Amino acid sequence: MFSSVVPISDVVDRLDGGSVVFLDCRFSLADTESGRREYLEAHVHGAHYAHLDEDLSGRVVPGKTGRHPMVDTANFVGFLNRCGVSSGTQVFTYDDSGGPFAARAWWLLRYFGHDAVAVVDGGWGALRNSGLPIDQAIPHSNNGDFQPDEQHAMLAVSADVENVVRSGGTTLIDARAADRFLGLNEPIDPVAGHIPGAKSCPFKSNLRADGFFLEPQILQSRYASILDDDDVISYCGSGVTAAHNVLAMVYAGLPMPSLYVGSWSEWITDSDRPVESG
Repeated sequence: MFSSVVPISDVVDRLDGGSVVFLDCRFSLADTESGRREYLEAHVHGAHYAHLDEDLSGRVVPGKTGRHPMVDTANFVGFLNRCGVSSGTQVFTYDDSGGPFAARAWWLLRYFGHDAVAVVDGGWGALRNSGLPIDQAIPHSNNGDFQPDEQHAMLAVSADVENVVRSGGTTLIDARAADRFLGLNEPIDPVAGHIPGAKSCPFKSNLRADGFFLEPQILQSRYASILDDDDVISYCGSGVTAAHNVLAMVYAGLPMPSLYVGSWSEWITDSDRPVESG
């Protein structure tokens, strides 16, 4: 079973070992249909497309939720069943952006109790160059039998983060780029800055220059230099790149942190919540 980051060689080998489902998670915040178009042009044979807004997020409530809220359980389970996911299925997720969208899918499956899910190291590029069949065929809907088992400790909500800001005891890590953390640049959300007390931990620092993950021992050292507490909450702009930091920590052999799915875009919906910059 593969449950964090998986090299392409192990993906190829695993195809001979029973039920496998690929989720193609390619996406762009700048063009929310680009990933679907790319999927229709070419994807791993048998892969199902997982759209960030439609399949990996819940309904946005303006002024209350973040930009990519937690999924509705029934909707997500229905999606997994259509993709043919059951308890014995090994799921591989991939994107072409270094893994944040694939990590969101990975985190959701882990949250709902499915440990046999891994992000393909190197993503679409590695798969395309692996010799695996690539085509345009759209797989038929399957009849999976996914049974959710929610791991509530994996999910942090705004009240949890408010308590950390007041009382400490948990390290908050921010996966956004450093300039957004510092409040120097905010291209997406209406308020710049970060949650008070948080530490900057850009998700791209989990990757080598070629887009593959750093070795687990290097990641472990990186996070050891950042984390002050045993308890960790990861956040970002909307709960996507923060999942990449969760994945990197698990890949490094560290305890599973919580994910604040609402993240910065939810935090700032309440003007009474404090904000820091610099």
